[in-house]
Amino acid sequence: MLDNVDIKLISLLTENGRETLSNLAKKVNLSISPCQTRVRRLESEGYIIGYSARVDHQKLDQEHIAFVQVSLSDTRAQALKEFNKEVNNLIAVEQCHMIAGSFDYLLKVRSSNIVDYRTLLSDYISSLPYVASTSTFVSMQTIKG
Repeated sequence: MLDNVDIKLISLLTENGRETLSNLAKKVNLSISPCQTRVRRLESEGYIIGYSARVDHQKLDQEHIAFVQVSLSDTRAQALKEFNKEVNNLIAVEQCHMIAGSFDYLLKVRSSNIVDYRTLLSDYISSLPYVASTSTFVSMQTIKG
């Protein structure tokens, strides 16, 4: 069971996965050794499953974001499995969520611009197994990311 210190550690590491143990310990009012023990426990118990870098998408020329609703022609287990496998191969697809609602998946797609996105949509996303239709929503500004 997690206590308030564990939750605070998770929050701090979510903000900055490279935070030093010394700084973490100060922020949760622990000495370094018990803080390190807690972080290792959170990792070993699967509460913290990894660390990643936040990148500047503008510098990478990948600041265009589109959200794509995808409806499949078949939603039986094998069709979903094939779609899931193939969508994971598309680097431009940053996130893929199976949705309960009027469509089947919601994709977050990054590209350089609308022209590049259109190519991604027509050549790759629409060609994924069992895709029947798509609908695109272009992000105008990221408020919280």
